[in-house]
Amino acid sequence: MKKFIRRLIRITIWLTLMAVLAVALLVWVGWWYAQQPLKVRGGGTEFTVPRGMAMRQAANVIRNSGVAADPRFLSTLARLSGRAQQIKAGTYRVEAGITPWDLIIKLELGDVARGTVLLVEGWTFRQMRAALEKHPDLLQDTSDLSDDEILARVGASQKQPEGLFFPDTYVVTKGDSALSVFSRAYQAMQKRLDREWEDKALDLPLKSPYDALILASIVEKETGRHEDRTRVANVFINRLRVGMKLQTDPTVIYGMGEKYDGKLRRSNLEADTPWNTYIRTGLPPTPIAMPGRASLRAALHPEGGDMLYFVACGNGSSVFSRTLGEHNKAVDRCLRKKGTSKS
Repeated sequence: MKKFIRRLIRITIWLTLMAVLAVALLVWVGWWYAQQPLKVRGGGTEFTVPRGMAMRQAANVIRNSGVAADPRFLSTLARLSGRAQQIKAGTYRVEAGITPWDLIIKLELGDVARGTVLLVEGWTFRQMRAALEKHPDLLQDTSDLSDDEILARVGASQKQPEGLFFPDTYVVTKGDSALSVFSRAYQAMQKRLDREWEDKALDLPLKSPYDALILASIVEKETGRHEDRTRVANVFINRLRVGMKLQTDPTVIYGMGEKYDGKLRRSNLEADTPWNTYIRTGLPPTPIAMPGRASLRAALHPEGGDMLYFVACGNGSSVFSRTLGEHNKAVDRCLRKKGTSKS
């Protein structure tokens, strides 16, 4: 009997040892496989994990997207490592060579694919809407909204959207809503404008931050040359001080809307619209574009001096004058060049 018991114990120990070795081998093989690079269709692919999706379902989505990962192994690996309940929803981008373990960590961290949205200085609101509403990375939730509805959704108190959004490059997660970008751009402009207004030069003939925004938009459209912005702003500030008409072509063009065909005629300068600064004194009622940081700064920190005129020459530079006589001479030198405009 004792001999039988000793044999039974030896067999039990041997079976236990074999089981431990088998489990250790299985763990080693599993870990080895978890570190092996995976083939990905086309060298790279994207997949989307909806909110609330279980890891088992996500593993099938990953396989169907073109990642050569066994769904059962991927799901088991996530469960055994305690990460199956930690995966984050979103759109993910993976490249060839990613390992199953890397995939699990990517899902746990929510390392989702990201894109960028570029809003260009000088764009109108219509151009901004068109860019956002055809952007491939964004969820299109504003296409059926009016301009007024977009303003209401972003919390704007203003009645016109022009100029209220800050031009910049915005990083977005694929699947973000277009409305979220509108909101971020609106908040960015309000913060930038408030900061510049608090630090503005003294004795400017501007009654509100919105006036500054209008002036900055004109500066933005009048020159793309950084060193000329404060001088252009100074001309318009001086004209506002003395009650002189601004007489700036970009406001007239904006007031023409879709009627503008690339040419500005005398009849356009004489047509009465709220934005025609050739026949109306003071600032137009709204901005005419999205001003960038430099134009906002220039509008509230114009260069000193008594310049009242400038003409933009064909090489992008401008000539500034104090008197009409000086200005006419500058026009004679510059206006013949292609693409010039005068103020």
